[in-house]
This record gives sequence, structure tokens and C-alpha cells, in this order.
Amino acid sequence: MTSTDFYYDGLPDPSTRPEFYRSVRTKRAFAWLIDITIIGLAAVIITPLTAFTALFFFPAFSLVVGFVYRWWTLSNKSATWGMRMMSVEIRRNDGAPLDSGTAFMHTLGLYVSFGVAPLQLISILMMVVSQRKQGLTDLILGTAAINRSL
Repeated sequence: MTSTDFYYDGLPDPSTRPEFYRSVRTKRAFAWLIDITIIGLAAVIITPLTAFTALFFFPAFSLVVGFVYRWWTLSNKSATWGMRMMSVEIRRNDGAPLDSGTAFMHTLGLYVSFGVAPLQLISILMMVVSQRKQGLTDLILGTAAINRSL
């Protein structure tokens, strides 16, 4: 047993259980598009509750709404609503669903990656070449997106 096997003890092995990782990259991309739509609609719906002051800083407001949405949904079901629609969930290295702290760090990592273009490019490349289809944040946290309901 290598240190890598120990580190990912609870996640399915991609060489013996490839069905857990099949089409995950594509599903994550579609889930992201669904989530962006949900976040945009939520930001528009919430704006009147701010007495329309959110209109003065709407891009930043949308980022905050998106952060809270991702953190909350990942904390509750280990998947955003877009991921749930695509039957994907994120699991920790021990196979457990994300807790609130890991969900927060995962969301923060996503936002840092989006904010620093080279990190996002590295993350995308890692999803293409890694066995578990992990992005940079996933690799750092020891998480992986897998197909749900298997």
C-alpha cells in the first residue's frame, strides 16, 4: 500500500471502480452552468431586499451570493443544486460527505482559482490528466467529485 492509497482510503479507486469517475468532468461543467444561472437569479431576487442598493455593486454582490450558495449547498448535501441535477457529489478523502469547514475551504479554493487565471488553467489541466479528475482545490483538500447513486 502506497501513501497515495492511504490518503484516498475512502474514495473509490479509479482503476477498479472507473464508473465513479466516468463523465465527471463534463457533468461538473454542466453543473457549473446550472449553478451560475441559479446564483444570478438569486442575486436578482435578493436585490430588492437591499432596497436596490445592491445594484451599485452588483458584481460583488453576486460573488457573495454565489459564495454563500456554494458553501451552504456543499455543507448540506456535499453537492450544489447543479451537481445534484447532474448526479455528482464531492467527497472527502475518507469517503465522507463534506462538512461545513471543508465546504468553506472548497468554495474559497474555487474562488481563488477563478480569481487567479494561471491557477484555474492548472486546475482544468489537472482535471484532464488526474486519475480522479480532481481540480487543484480537490487535490489540495483531498476531495474528489464522483458520480452519485452508484
